[in-house]
Amino acid sequence: MIFDKQENNTTIVTQETGSTRDFCNRLEEAYDKVRRDNIIINLFSLGTLTINDLLEFLELSNKHRGGRKSFVIVTNKVNYDEVPDELVVVPTLREAHDIIEMEEIERDLDFN
Repeated sequence: MIFDKQENNTTIVTQETGSTRDFCNRLEEAYDKVRRDNIIINLFSLGTLTINDLLEFLELSNKHRGGRKSFVIVTNKVNYDEVPDELVVVPTLREAHDIIEMEEIERDLDFN
């Protein structure tokens, strides 16, 4: 697991091998390192993905978003219409950063 801390209180977490379940478990173990940051989960390196793979992150996403921080998953290997509304999934890192920027503005304005 690779942690790439960005300047704007955002950390990109990348897993290059293994299952999403292993990735999620390892992320939960290391969560204290990133809990104060917005988190981008980069899943580009993983082979095929299903909606069930993404659901592995649902509990952690809800916990993190409940702490008023963004949690965005990046992959272009799923049908976005099948992704539940509770998860934020986008196809590119640029879009992930844009989502975080919009959510930061909403939090600053107390919309969220």
